[in-house]
Amino acid sequence: MAPYNRDMCVFAMLWRGHPDWMLVAAGNRDELHARPAEPLSRWEDGSWIIAGRDMLGGGTWLGVSETGRFAVVTNVRGDAAPDPAKKSRGGLVTDLLGPGEIGDVDPDAYNGFNLFAIDEGRGTYLTNRPEAARVALKPGMHGLANGVGTQAWPKTQAVQGAVRRWADSGSDDIAPLFDALRSEQGFVTDQPGSGSPVFIRDAVYGTRCSTVVLVDAQGRGMIAERSFDAEGAVTGDVRVPFSWMV
Repeated sequence: MAPYNRDMCVFAMLWRGHPDWMLVAAGNRDELHARPAEPLSRWEDGSWIIAGRDMLGGGTWLGVSETGRFAVVTNVRGDAAPDPAKKSRGGLVTDLLGPGEIGDVDPDAYNGFNLFAIDEGRGTYLTNRPEAARVALKPGMHGLANGVGTQAWPKTQAVQGAVRRWADSGSDDIAPLFDALRSEQGFVTDQPGSGSPVFIRDAVYGTRCSTVVLVDAQGRGMIAERSFDAEGAVTGDVRVPFSWMV
């Protein structure tokens, strides 16, 4: 199977759906292990962005900005081979964490994607499959995988459940969220690709990192990333505090 058609990424977030938390988010990035990337950090370019960095495309897959922004993107399974003339989807995330406005995005300029963006209390879902659409997010639970639209893949539902349980637990220990993101349990389903586990262990193409983002009701935040090698062993653990004005 060609790399562009593999199962890539899972993400869930509880946004303005709990009295103690503005945002609780958890997700995995699945990618070729050979694709170079830098781990989570504050970018030293004056952008206020905190994210990992794709060294091939130059953008990122998930991140926050200390200006009060958050964005995450997933590819869409089943697309034809990516058009190299299209813009980097990671650049789309970087733009929306920086000065870009979601209303200015041209969805046709990118290969297939699903995206969540938060900007100063406004949440948006943006996609270009099966056609371009921009939808305001209501407070509550939301999730993405690699289906068309916000299809409820079993692994997405599993991470959504873990996020909800964690938020309701009253604990500040994020270990249960990372445990949920490490699950290799597969699912029985009749939808192509949707039975894959949350954590993909594969020597060539698998889970590269798990990320947890927390912002409490007062705007105090933390983003944590755990990275993995081709055998699924942990290679790094980074936590970066930040704050959003409320």
